[in-house]
Amino acid sequence: MDRARILIADEDFVLSRTLTWLLRDQGYDVAVAPGGRGVMDHLKVTSPDLLMIDVGDQPADGYQLLERMRGEEQWRDMPVLVMSPQAPDEMSMQVLKFGATDFLSKPFHVRELLARVRMQLRVRREILHARHALRSTEVELAQVRTEAEKRRQLVDILQEVHGDFSPEELYHILTRRVAHALDISHCSLILARPGDELGIVAAAYETPGLRHLEIELKRYPEIRAALESSLPVLVEDVATSPLYAEAREEWTIASNDVKVRSVIALPFRIDGMEAGVVFLRTLDGEPSLKVSDVDFADDVVKAAVSAIQRAQAMESTRADNERLEVLALTDSLTQTLNRRALMDRLDSELDRARRYSLSLSLLMVDLDHFKAVNDSFGHLAGDEALRGVARVLQREARSVDVVARYGGEEFVVILPETGEDGAVKVAERIRARVAEQATEGLLPMPALTVSVGVATVLSTQIQAPEELIALADEALYRAKAQGRNRVCT
Repeated sequence: MDRARILIADEDFVLSRTLTWLLRDQGYDVAVAPGGRGVMDHLKVTSPDLLMIDVGDQPADGYQLLERMRGEEQWRDMPVLVMSPQAPDEMSMQVLKFGATDFLSKPFHVRELLARVRMQLRVRREILHARHALRSTEVELAQVRTEAEKRRQLVDILQEVHGDFSPEELYHILTRRVAHALDISHCSLILARPGDELGIVAAAYETPGLRHLEIELKRYPEIRAALESSLPVLVEDVATSPLYAEAREEWTIASNDVKVRSVIALPFRIDGMEAGVVFLRTLDGEPSLKVSDVDFADDVVKAAVSAIQRAQAMESTRADNERLEVLALTDSLTQTLNRRALMDRLDSELDRARRYSLSLSLLMVDLDHFKAVNDSFGHLAGDEALRGVARVLQREARSVDVVARYGGEEFVVILPETGEDGAVKVAERIRARVAEQATEGLLPMPALTVSVGVATVLSTQIQAPEELIALADEALYRAKAQGRNRVCT
């Protein structure tokens, strides 16, 4: 096996010589570039597997070099380990933004340095191996990238559904996250068993406020087929599928303009018995659902089912044994309240509003096109966008207001003693401020916007926190449907 080649670009002669001796002793080929400006020439000569560069004295030159490397196909995938005497908080985000793959503060420990080098070279080998294996076709490369993205989405979804939620909350999380991940407009969860005449819609992404709607299963051949066979049903074209032959005749007689283009009916089992179907649809003008969508949704549902079973078991024991576990109150990424703390505070505010006949408003804030932010700028930038929006919300909130992360890219702001007019003003101020911060460069990407749903109630109108959240979620859905970057009530 060829020895890995490392290029050191550091004007500190003593450190360069020490690093050269240390790395050669580990079996690496080492070359030294005596200055930052000549690094590109040395790259062309040595073609290293890893570049170690010091940007401490001339950070602007280092940033320019990193940008130039990432702009050339030959060096785009080469790992770059940046060394600097500055603290990580001052430099790491900046150099990673410009394309570095790792950052190490000076002075450093030898073991840590060697571990970082080994890790970067291992990643380099894996990337080269993957590129060689996939070079035969661009289609195969696209498939691998798609699968990698779906695996990331799956991990993200699993982290959320394995929180401490009730079964009903999990139904809504599941439908919302599957719809977001597959970028589809309709996703619902129907509770039913084989042979049932009626099903219960427990959650619907397209109608967040819907609760326990009964449907006649004879009108849904795909749901009946999935329940009876215990297998997923995929229909890529409703207009031509034999499964819908009888239904199409009924639609024609009733002059029903059915706009559904493709469907997936995905059955799931709880405690070994058929329990229902996750029902995905796309409409005319939207891409058809494919086999890959079935596989992805099936993985999500199987994982969610275990969480639902656990939630049901916890609910059955709550009546006899009150839980003693103390739940954390703060979301680790955004430093806002987490969902559990939100529900506790919202319940308290609703109780106070009822007791004193006060108004109460709630804002549901959602980052627009958040998936595109992650795809274009990376997940570190996506995390920073969430933190940036959280900072805006906290700055614009009054001391009595409550800011919480509801899940994913959604935030909630509780506005006690605030009517609709005041809540809309706050929401518009938040929306405008987020857009201003993006254009002013205070957020990590341009054109970042949010949509806001506003729900306002008097003390007698709402009895449970979920009802108020559902109203705000419906308003947010309207804001999204009307083009995003807007406020709807």
